Amino acid sequence: MSTTAAVIGCGDVSAVHFEAVAKLDGATLVAVCDSDPQRLADAVAAHGVPGFADHLSLFEAVRPDVVHICTPHDQHASVAADCLERGVNVIVEKPLAHTLAEGRRLVDAAAAGRAKIAVCFQNRYNATSQAMFSLLSSGELGAVMGASATVMWQRSAEYYRNRPWRGTWAGGGGGLMMNQAIHTVDLLQWLVGDVVKVSGNASTRFLGSTIEVEDTAEFVAEHSNGARSAFFATLANAYNAPVTLDVVTEKAVLSLRGDLTVSHSGGRVDVIPERTSGSGGRSYWGVSHELLINDFYSRLEDPEPFWISPAEAEKSLRIIKDVYRQSYPDAAHRVS
Repeated sequence: MSTTAAVIGCGDVSAVHFEAVAKLDGATLVAVCDSDPQRLADAVAAHGVPGFADHLSLFEAVRPDVVHICTPHDQHASVAADCLERGVNVIVEKPLAHTLAEGRRLVDAAAAGRAKIAVCFQNRYNATSQAMFSLLSSGELGAVMGASATVMWQRSAEYYRNRPWRGTWAGGGGGLMMNQAIHTVDLLQWLVGDVVKVSGNASTRFLGSTIEVEDTAEFVAEHSNGARSAFFATLANAYNAPVTLDVVTEKAVLSLRGDLTVSHSGGRVDVIPERTSGSGGRSYWGVSHELLINDFYSRLEDPEPFWISPAEAEKSLRIIKDVYRQSYPDAAHRVS
């Protein structure tokens, strides 16, 4: 039986969703949607399916089984909630929402309906992430003592001029933390444990003449298991360096630098290679969008919710908004 799909939002990241759907056995793209006339026309021409200027018009004409939401952040929750209310399954790009209130709205909508929803934290599907999670969960390395992570990337003023919503609180809900570093924040809390306390700061140190959101941030987090983690990220680096993520346990140090190196206390060193990025997309998106999308489609008939659910994705959103709350105490629109 064929599963029909639609893509809402035909900007940059939609490319990996179009590619994944095209490769899926039994999946058929039936519609595209974008409020920008040129992007919509380009998507219609490229994929040969009907195009719609808004998602409600799409629903009136076509009832897809799965909708892929690749819109600006401020549209994630509202579009996803409209899908769930109609019983349409959803794959939504990160972040869950641009505000805590909208994130909670989507958590509630997912709990109230029967349709499935996934949030694109695709780096959890990386071979290295899966290996780290398996090793840490097994207990064979002993208790987790602490962790650290860095995101040392570069973004230009032109990057924000090309998509102005990215540099605004209203459109993006934040900057570096919401748009780039959120994947590493998610991995940190998923691998080490739920975060119970955050002390941090966000600021704009490089792109202040172009954006109103932050381009640099740091925090220290306390986890529910007693571990402590330190995090630093910036867009002022000279290039997009590999993300680093180190986890220290009683019996080993796990060090992620593209590949994963596990240095055991007895002297043994294991190296788990990461898969190479497939065709299309950009290397900093990771290598696992297609794996997440394939997994979601394969589980559509399962009775339980998809494992990267709104409730799971809300955890990283709360960490980031907590850093904003401490950094901008007099700006409610930045911390909501």
